[in-house]
Amino acid sequence: QVQIVESGGGLVQPGGSLRLSCAASGFTFSRYVMRWYRQAPGKERELVAAETSAGSTNYADSIKGRFTISRDNAKNTVYLQMNSLKPEDTAVYYCAAVPAIVPLSPPTYWGQGTQVTVSS
Repeated sequence: QVQIVESGGGLVQPGGSLRLSCAASGFTFSRYVMRWYRQAPGKERELVAAETSAGSTNYADSIKGRFTISRDNAKNTVYLQMNSLKPEDTAVYYCAAVPAIVPLSPPTYWGQGTQVTVSS
């Protein structure tokens, strides 16, 4: 049974940091590209960051230099370190898995999301 479980969200002040975690099970983690998406109220879901099993990364322009994606293939876990958070980063953050053989396809598996709220 496939499971993707995000954690680490919460309320943080502008300029603060959070680290999101995504624990995956039920599929061969190393054969998947892992992505983080986010969706703010009233907005479309946005791809934030992605990392291949080999460590190649991509980031949305809106978060470049502030967020870092990383993964631990031994633990089947992917992280999103978020620094210098802004109110506009407020969203539900989702972790998703894409088969590495079709890296540009939509995700096969999704987590349930974790809320991040940036507010003073």
